[in-house]
Amino acid sequence: MTKPMTKTQLVSAIADAMGGDKKTAGAALDAIAEVVTREVAAGGSVTLPGLGKVACRARPERQVRNPATGETMTKPADKQVKFSIAKALKDSVNA
Repeated sequence: MTKPMTKTQLVSAIADAMGGDKKTAGAALDAIAEVVTREVAAGGSVTLPGLGKVACRARPERQVRNPATGETMTKPADKQVKFSIAKALKDSVNA
């Protein structure tokens, strides 16, 4: 298995693909992350064309078990971020 791509490597690859500099590519990546974070935190969703959809889902209050003690306790309701992979990405990976 290969090592995951670091942010520096991603910024460099984006800059090469855009034909621009790393500073612009880094700013674009940071702006995308900020917009996605803001929208999902507000309860919305964001579709990243060709990649998938990032959405926030509410989880209800539920019973959970502490693995160390075996004690059952109630976990309060919370939110969870989900990423649904686009069909185009699945197809390209499996081709």
